[in-house]
Amino acid sequence: MNETQYLISERIFDAPREAVWRAWTDPEWLMRWWGPEHFTSPAARMDVRPGGRYLWGMRDPGGHDYWSTGVFREVVPLERLVYTDSFSDEHGNVVSPAAYGMGDDFPAESTITVLLEDLGGRTRMRVYTDQKPDGEMGDMAVLGWNQSFDKLAASLRG
Repeated sequence: MNETQYLISERIFDAPREAVWRAWTDPEWLMRWWGPEHFTSPAARMDVRPGGRYLWGMRDPGGHDYWSTGVFREVVPLERLVYTDSFSDEHGNVVSPAAYGMGDDFPAESTITVLLEDLGGRTRMRVYTDQKPDGEMGDMAVLGWNQSFDKLAASLRG
């Protein structure tokens, strides 16, 4: 990674790299863990190839939906996934972060990099972003990612 990348999270999962890759690239698997604690994922669509698009939804406990969309820039199976990330509506049309109550400093688009490393039946995952909001919004975003990754770990355990 370069100096413009910010580490969101590093985790070691007690699961083979193939399972972690599938959790990121198979809509049914992604819906099992996408979103912070107490959120669910009502929908996930993705075309996992360079230039392919995705649309992922998450629903808070009050029933409010939040959507994100973007384009896969790099896909190296089992190793690397790089994609753009923006808030959207349920149809995949990009919307301002303000539409979801985010502050003016919240980035309209970021690039997320997911790196997977085989540890002999276990997997090291590192997730980076090129845009991190300052202050409390940045802290909340990282907390949300990490809560999602807690759910990912639980889903991999079965």
